[in-house]
Amino acid sequence: MRIVSGKHKSLRITAPKKLPVRPTTDMAKEGLFNILNNSYYFEDLTILDLFAGTGNISYEFASRGTSEIIAVDANHGCIKFINKTSEELQMDISTIKSDVFKYLERQKGKFDIIFADPPYDLPFEDFCKIVALVFANNMLAEDGQLIIEHFKQTNLSEQEHFTKLKKYGSSAFSFFNATASEN
Repeated sequence: MRIVSGKHKSLRITAPKKLPVRPTTDMAKEGLFNILNNSYYFEDLTILDLFAGTGNISYEFASRGTSEIIAVDANHGCIKFINKTSEELQMDISTIKSDVFKYLERQKGKFDIIFADPPYDLPFEDFCKIVALVFANNMLAEDGQLIIEHFKQTNLSEQEHFTKLKKYGSSAFSFFNATASEN
């Protein structure tokens, strides 16, 4: 994986092969951050990276100047890798080893962007549960967004707070915000 922009632009990070992950492709990540770049000052953001895996998305935010980042993953190896990499690159990324759903059920913080990259084979109901928990717990700051990465065939457009869908190859990003009208 490669950091697309910012302080560590073009830096390649190689994760251990034994991690159970599917990192966001560089093409999809670049497209996502082009969208975000038009809406946010990265230095001002608070980020929650769910199903963080290798930390790919967290590193991209940190490279662009974001200093308030929490990465959540249930896998000990993933958390260990994120901690090691963020320390080596002097990035301020806090990690939490937890089941994402349990974390969301008890979380009361506010975030500008909540990014979730669950396994593509996650049951559809669990994709919907991510949306429901984020909004039930009022976790988005004003003008905040929940972004869920998924296989392009997964359709989350009927979920409350859905605003748009962007596809990149076999991946897609569904965007949600609190001000979106109900579908």
